Amino acid sequence: MKLVLAFALIAALGDGASPGSSLDDAYHDMYNLQFDAAHQAIHEWERAHSTSPLGPAADAAANLFAEFERLHILQSEFFAEDSTFLNLHKLAPDPRRKQEFDQALDQTRKLVASAPAADSDALFAEVLASGLTSDYMALIEKRNLAALSETKLARSAADKLLAQRPDYYDAYMAVGLENYLLSLKPAPIRWLLRMGGSKTDKEEGLQKLRLTAEKGHYLLPFARLLLAVAALRDKDRDGARRELGWLATQFPANRLFREELNKVK
Repeated sequence: MKLVLAFALIAALGDGASPGSSLDDAYHDMYNLQFDAAHQAIHEWERAHSTSPLGPAADAAANLFAEFERLHILQSEFFAEDSTFLNLHKLAPDPRRKQEFDQALDQTRKLVASAPAADSDALFAEVLASGLTSDYMALIEKRNLAALSETKLARSAADKLLAQRPDYYDAYMAVGLENYLLSLKPAPIRWLLRMGGSKTDKEEGLQKLRLTAEKGHYLLPFARLLLAVAALRDKDRDGARRELGWLATQFPANRLFREELNKVK
């Protein structure tokens, strides 16, 4: 697994927000790899919520997740055991999708800037914007150092949000992933990362991921996917089967969940 924060493949509002049903549908479509339907649902929701940065953040996430699926990012970065797969898997990003991704992030940041300072959803959209940027830089462009800066921005914004809204459970994802993924690096690198302000505590990372997996809203399924990956790394096949089995049942159109579940049966 890479150094980077593979943060939000999808956008989220957090538990306690009040989205329209079309946005709920959009996130479900994203997990089911039905991206055209997701974009349609997002745009429908945006027509009634034109000042919310969560709409364009979701649109950016749908573009990123579609690119991850096209390039087999999840398989190569999370589940591939054969290192030669990563070396041979050359990426060719889609320039049209990258343009749409950047435009959606620009709109997200514009709406965040015009929102009240204490607006919880705007703070979470800020978390997402940095997390999504980090993902693209690291997992597609392979710019790990630049991605690390965005990772820290995402976690810092999440800390600010959680200080005022500890019940915004999807925001714990940013804190959990930074800690867990960076904890996997060798000790000297972890020391340097901590000196630079990064968080590298594995147990804290897993605890925060479990919070999202238990009490989150839109990021709950993704948290369960990451816990499955963590279980596989720790040789906990029962734990991995439990998480992947739930995902395969909830999102039957997503072949990744079925394929990975079959590998640990």
